[in-house]
Amino acid sequence: MSIFQALVLGILQGIAEFLPISSSGHLAVVQNLFGLELPLVFDVCLHLATLLAVILVFRKRIWSLLCVFGRWITRKTKPEDSIELSMIVAILVGTFVTGIMGIVASKFLPDFPIKLIFVGFIITAFLLIFSSKVSEKEQKNENSTELSKISVKQGLFVGFAQGMGTLPGISRSGITISASLFAKINRETAGEFSFLLSIPAILGAFILEAKDLGTLTQTISVLPLALGCLAAFTSGVVSLTMLMKLIKKGKLQWFAYYLIPLGILGLIFIKTSLIKSNASKFINSKLFSTINR
Repeated sequence: MSIFQALVLGILQGIAEFLPISSSGHLAVVQNLFGLELPLVFDVCLHLATLLAVILVFRKRIWSLLCVFGRWITRKTKPEDSIELSMIVAILVGTFVTGIMGIVASKFLPDFPIKLIFVGFIITAFLLIFSSKVSEKEQKNENSTELSKISVKQGLFVGFAQGMGTLPGISRSGITISASLFAKINRETAGEFSFLLSIPAILGAFILEAKDLGTLTQTISVLPLALGCLAAFTSGVVSLTMLMKLIKKGKLQWFAYYLIPLGILGLIFIKTSLIKSNASKFINSKLFSTINR
């Protein structure tokens, strides 16, 4: 892999991991165009870089959650800890559901042709449009942007949605934020919950693939790997910060105007020599890692 390719993939990962446009779908298409077959562990390293971006952007909330969790363990919970405790419980149950769906997907889902990635783009677009409409109505009714509690049922629902995000072309952030809005979680909380929920999934996938880290430099040299991860981290911080502002303003549907044309054009040109007809190996690796996009 060249330095240029690593930088392109890193920047793309950082942008598409957070913006609701499906990082797995975009990486599959770009790798297809580059003619690359990357080991899953490289993909996980890129996700780890974007995980660091999540930790940096939400460092205050994460620290608050850890403090509340510590007080809960030591039975020194305060009355004002209720919102954080609800978030912790929702993350735990959501992660459990996502993990179960990932196991099921790895055993029963078939190979996917690359054309389904473009179908996934279109599905994601409509989810963003409909959830934005629902959010707009709720915002008018409640007129509140403060962080809210998340129930166990809401956590289960969003966790199920994150599991669906392993499907090709379905944006993990897009479907989890949309599910949160459908579940009547307010915008700011929906955005935070979506990305906090991604932390256990990414860490889990990284741990599962850590055994292959020793073989990574045999196929990818250290410099492209380091630059790719740095690019993913930097672009991730920028895109995540921008997305949180758009979520608070209720502008998620803007990304549908990109995804729908992209999906349609991809389906039209799927048979050209520029896009091969099958990317099942890459898609399967994404499905089984339970990380997406």
